[in-house]
Amino acid sequence: MKNTNTWKLQDAKARLSELVRKARAGAPQTVTIHGRNAVIIADADRFELTPKKRGAASMTDFIKGSKKYRGLLKGVDLKRVRMNIAPRPIFFEEGGK
Repeated sequence: MKNTNTWKLQDAKARLSELVRKARAGAPQTVTIHGRNAVIIADADRFELTPKKRGAASMTDFIKGSKKYRGLLKGVDLKRVRMNIAPRPIFFEEGGK
């Protein structure tokens, strides 16, 4: 049984008005090129664009938001601590050694 919501590119171009009517009536319509899915045409009122979630700001945020590592930080205090450490001076020997 052929999926009636799938169109070859040539057919979609030739019957674009029908394709759009079907998409607006309900089910999204798939257009294929050389037998592979290329695009989906859907009713704009049913299609909702949502912005992507912003990436984790720190490793802590990543771990807290990760499904894989969920619960790993239970009981761990990850507060940032500023350390007052001055960089060590670097001395270079003369003569290139």
